[in-house]
Amino acid sequence: MTDIDVIAREHLAVAVDAPHGRSAAMVAQEGPLRQTVLALKAGAVLGEHNAPVAGSVYVLEGSITFISASGRVVVNENQLELVPQERHSVEASEDSVFLLTAVTETHLDT
Repeated sequence: MTDIDVIAREHLAVAVDAPHGRSAAMVAQEGPLRQTVLALKAGAVLGEHNAPVAGSVYVLEGSITFISASGRVVVNENQLELVPQERHSVEASEDSVFLLTAVTETHLDT
């Protein structure tokens, strides 16, 4: 069993002290499913990147903002949001930790 709260606290401490302001750990992986704890210190940004096939974030602490061509979506502590299905970046307005659940590929039955 994985204790997400412990991992979140550990990675937030690392992110706050890191020059780039980020820390992450994959906590579950099975087939195309990935779950990752990501921590960002206030003001840190995950640069623009492609969206997974499908995904969601659950903010454990703090507040993050998705920034894409479609606009900005703020996700606060204890909120769940789908990952925008376009290139996007993520910015932390305060020290933040979130759980990213992503499907990285699709499997088609033939």
